Amino acid sequence: MEDQWTRRVWPPPKPNNAGPNNAGPNNAGPNNVVPESTGRENAGRESPARESPMRHGVPPSSAAPMWRGDPAWPADQVWPTDPIWPADQAWPSDPALSDEPPAAGRYGAPVRPGRRMPRWLSRLLVAVLALVSAGTVIGAVVVTVLSRAEGEPPRVIDDALAGISYALPAGWSEGVVAPVTGFTSVAAHGDLGTVMARPGDPVDPPHLRSAVIDLTDLYTRLLLHGDDVEVVDDHAVTVNGRPGHTRAIRAEYRDVVNEPAFLRVTLLTRPDGKSTVMLALAHPDAPGTRSDIDALISGVH
Repeated sequence: MEDQWTRRVWPPPKPNNAGPNNAGPNNAGPNNVVPESTGRENAGRESPARESPMRHGVPPSSAAPMWRGDPAWPADQVWPTDPIWPADQAWPSDPALSDEPPAAGRYGAPVRPGRRMPRWLSRLLVAVLALVSAGTVIGAVVVTVLSRAEGEPPRVIDDALAGISYALPAGWSEGVVAPVTGFTSVAAHGDLGTVMARPGDPVDPPHLRSAVIDLTDLYTRLLLHGDDVEVVDDHAVTVNGRPGHTRAIRAEYRDVVNEPAFLRVTLLTRPDGKSTVMLALAHPDAPGTRSDIDALISGVH
């Protein structure tokens, strides 16, 4: 057995007819029998005269079968170290083999998905878009309101009984006259300011100030009830050719509920010899409301 494994199988020994002990395959004798080689004897060994086509990158489909013409290996068995690859399939190293999926020819090559936006960035963009949209809406509303306010002419109140007419400042409107007060027209700016007008008794111009002082004391006691009362304005006026006099009072309170209040009384003469009394009240006392009151009285016709 050991002699069979150590015997050189391929290439076969050259025939030697020199002697009876060196008989070749054609000179076999009873003492020179050439043993048949079997697959089991050559299993695990490569023929030194043959190399696998795979080692040179040659596909088996284009090469002759590795067992043909090899007398050291049976023709009906495949060499154990060479794989079998179907002849109708491309070799893996074939450049014609594509990395694309089979459906790429019909639907196109697949595209790698883009990089996903970070969540914090998407939230930031949504917040910015919301702020921009809100600012746009608010700006449009403000522009619309201002354009309407600028386009509309100021409203004018005609008080025939008091003998005057006056335009309303922005934000002011005509109010409802209380029947027991004697006033014949009212203009109001919500709960912030009120201006009322009524006809008055005839007053000579030299007595306008004394008449205004009496009226101011009366309305201060009726409307203000202040703990600290201060006269902040007292002077003669002329409104559209009409002589008159005006006096203003500021009242403060010691409690924490009531805010300071402002009251102005203006007395104007009329061409028919009568007078017009205008009473203005602002609560709380604010510079904006004071300005509106002064503008309304100065625009009386």
